[in-house]
Amino acid sequence: MSDMPDPTHVLIPFPDLEALKTEVEKLRTELSMLYLERDDLLYQECKNIEMAYMLSVGGLEYKVFELDCQIRRQKRKVELIQAKKNRQEKIIVSQIDRALDAEFAQYQAMLNEQVEKMNDALARSHGTPLTESESQELKKLYRAIVKALHPDLHPDLSDAQAQLFFNAVSAYEQGDLDSLRVIEVMVAVPAIPAGKTDGSAALAKEKERLLKLLQAVKGGISEIKSKFPYTMKAFVQSPEEIDARKAELQGQIAKLTEVLTAYNDKIADMLR
Repeated sequence: MSDMPDPTHVLIPFPDLEALKTEVEKLRTELSMLYLERDDLLYQECKNIEMAYMLSVGGLEYKVFELDCQIRRQKRKVELIQAKKNRQEKIIVSQIDRALDAEFAQYQAMLNEQVEKMNDALARSHGTPLTESESQELKKLYRAIVKALHPDLHPDLSDAQAQLFFNAVSAYEQGDLDSLRVIEVMVAVPAIPAGKTDGSAALAKEKERLLKLLQAVKGGISEIKSKFPYTMKAFVQSPEEIDARKAELQGQIAKLTEVLTAYNDKIADMLR
């Protein structure tokens, strides 16, 4: 008989099961920390930066944009009135205004969006801020909930568990410490299956999935930091820069007001 081993009985070695379990658990912990960092940026820091920005110069920027929109509209109104005159048609101002309402609807929507942002900033500024210890507790509770309930970490969540997580996100966004305390109690003792960790192949697949998630979340954090309002972080912390921007905007408002007055006067002359 041959001493060569039967190739059908050769076992493929897998990494040590316990070591792989440890790696997966570390990845889940790292992910929970990254999700906390991302959500803290989205729902806390960026909102506070935007609030500070809107309350410092947002009102002036809105006025500049509003005046610019009015000037564009009045300039277009001059063109429409002149076209009527050239064709010797009767000028019905109400008809022209309705046409302009439709033509400039997009600008009005943008103005309304800015008003909503200002309202949000004002509402946030009137809220009761958390103390330092409360803020730390909020983050600690949220991280524990993320680790226990985040859909990316637990793809097999029930609908009820997924809704509980979304409620936690909303509570974190609002700084609702009491709600987070209740939810954290509900998930403190793991009630969610940890997943299929009974084999090295399944664990290796989960490790690969978590590594991809890590890269995606890191990319998301970088993207948040590259955009408004996070890019205004240094600005809102600098009284000198704020004062300079205010002066610049006030100068623009003065010039735009003069231009708008000139168009209004021209329209009045054309309609005489």
